[in-house]
Amino acid sequence: MAAPAMQEELDTTSIPGYVIFPEQNDIAPEAGAAPRSRAHPLDHLSVQEISTSAKLIRDFASPKQLKFNCITLREPKKNEYAAFRSRTGPRPHRRAFAIVIEQGTPVVAEVIVNLTKSQVEDWKPVSDVAPTLTLEDLDVMERVARVDPRVIEFCAEIGITDMSKVYLDAWAIGVDRRWGFERRLQQGLPYYRASEFDNQYAHPLDFNVVVDTETEEVLAVDVRRVNGERTKIPLEQHNYLPEFVGDTYQPHKLKPIDVTQPEGVSFQMKGNEIHWANHKMHIGFNYREGIVLSDVRIHDPYENRERTLFNRISVVEMVVPYGNPDPPHHKKHAFDVGEYGSGLMTNSLKLGCDCKGAIHYLDGVVSTSKGQAAVIPNAICIHEEDNGLLYKHTDFRDANVISARDRKLIISQIITAANYEYGFYHIFTLDGTYKLEMKLTGILNTYCMHPSETAEPYGTEVAPGINAHNHQHIFSLRVDPEIDGPNNSILQSDAVSSDVPVGSPENFYGNGFYCKKTLLKTAKEGAANYCHETQRAWDIINPNKINESCKKPIGYKIINNSCPPLLAKAGSVVYNRAAFARKSLWVVPYRDYELFPAGDYVCQSNGEENHPHNSTVLDWSNRDESIENTDIVCYLQFGLTHFPRCEDFPIMPAEPVGIMIRASNFFQKNPALWVPPSQIKNDASSRNAFSPSGGCCSGNKSRLSARL
Repeated sequence: MAAPAMQEELDTTSIPGYVIFPEQNDIAPEAGAAPRSRAHPLDHLSVQEISTSAKLIRDFASPKQLKFNCITLREPKKNEYAAFRSRTGPRPHRRAFAIVIEQGTPVVAEVIVNLTKSQVEDWKPVSDVAPTLTLEDLDVMERVARVDPRVIEFCAEIGITDMSKVYLDAWAIGVDRRWGFERRLQQGLPYYRASEFDNQYAHPLDFNVVVDTETEEVLAVDVRRVNGERTKIPLEQHNYLPEFVGDTYQPHKLKPIDVTQPEGVSFQMKGNEIHWANHKMHIGFNYREGIVLSDVRIHDPYENRERTLFNRISVVEMVVPYGNPDPPHHKKHAFDVGEYGSGLMTNSLKLGCDCKGAIHYLDGVVSTSKGQAAVIPNAICIHEEDNGLLYKHTDFRDANVISARDRKLIISQIITAANYEYGFYHIFTLDGTYKLEMKLTGILNTYCMHPSETAEPYGTEVAPGINAHNHQHIFSLRVDPEIDGPNNSILQSDAVSSDVPVGSPENFYGNGFYCKKTLLKTAKEGAANYCHETQRAWDIINPNKINESCKKPIGYKIINNSCPPLLAKAGSVVYNRAAFARKSLWVVPYRDYELFPAGDYVCQSNGEENHPHNSTVLDWSNRDESIENTDIVCYLQFGLTHFPRCEDFPIMPAEPVGIMIRASNFFQKNPALWVPPSQIKNDASSRNAFSPSGGCCSGNKSRLSARL
């Protein structure tokens, strides 16, 4: 993912944040890039490979004129990669996967290009689907709506005569029964800006625009009238940029915090593979999932061997259903991964703003509608942070104090999805724990209120005349486990009181409780919900490996207590489309290229079961195949329900939510005892260092022992 050369020849303006490469096929190699014949099989496509793929596809399809929806890596099948990794099989062929659209039509095909052989290997037409809306697609909305006579007329009705002050956020439309898959649709949510940098979300307008993405025509302008009246623009200013806030900044109240690592970072990069502490993994990136972590392994200090943990981890879907049933808000339920692509919406990160400390960046490479390669500089940030106590104990009898500091490796990206920002933080700690933390910030989606209306019960009036509607954020984390081997099972764990009555010999005082373990045997049993009453968790176990100490199967425990139920009623559009969000956990047998729980094609999907080109996790679960002691995949849903606050406007303080997977009888004992105790230097420096000789955190008298 090295930054490409040839910057002076590149187009950096057509898609903000992207560096676009020319279309010709004979461009120079990327700076620092290894020859692609020797690339890691999971590395994203290079600039050259995207250009080559586009040319091969165009030649194959000629004379048809094509629009490229995506060109991305076709990852090798799991067994092919496993054989290569274990050195029992050849290097997998490099392949590209593309979704193409016939220019000006909704006709879609999937294409596989074998780059090793320089040939199109498969061309498959797909019907009744709508591919991802790219940034280029979404740019159509504002351009065509501003000049549409109906839009101009409706703006004039509420006093807007300067259309340059009208801005439209383009969204996927969900389902609009006026049209089917004969049109590739998007909807526009309009706002007003009184000045160039004004906060548009303080001035929402009362209509909605529907556009055909391919023909670039406005199909409908839907105006919401209350008691037969239009709603006036809320014109009060609510701005957050420095030019507006500057006079009230109080920098004197905060002293600088500098993050330094004088001896450098503790991780090493070998291409796109990272080695940190006892962990190793490959870091990938694609247009849809963004960050993909693969081949995650850990060195066991007690068995002195490398052990596998996860074959692949990524955020494969999210849904943001809004809770106001009034039109047009019933069509607001964004699937930001499937409808727009986390990779495509990724920010180019800036040191000191998005990341602090000693940072290693990786670029992202995606494609444009013309088949050009587009680089997102600094798409991924990799850095370390202190993580507080790793372990500590004070023995009051003999004055021994032992304390060690934890640290975390963070692999992150930030995306902008219209009004919202999402930070993705994949976190590993020294005890072998993996966490995914999402940080939600940006700006609330807003709507104007008529004087006769109140925000309740479906929203909050965050400022006069501005309604922010209730909504949810439900994320789906796909975990392809490989817990010390390819065959795994799932144990459901519930904390329950003893069944034995109080006063009986077995539970005389009635204080007995235990962990009730239930083996989930089939995919239908693997569709499970969290239970707060029993603090439910799930263990991914390897039933073929038994921990000698506790005589239990080795495993990793899923801890997920932030999993709100989908609040849309059964039978509703979003309930059908977001079937994955109905359960906290889905477990299904592994199949190559079954990745996305809401389907490969989420735009305009209606949740139809057994769709020939768009199956979902509900279909996979309904096969009811065995998930016991086999190659399985887990889909973990987590998130939050957001009832907006005034404090969330005009820009939201970041709100975190996350999920954790940690060792459960995987190791013989605490796997972090290799980390020496912390030492504080005698000169009162704030820098902590690991030192096996101890120091004040090892063997010194404690305050408790002195007092005793």
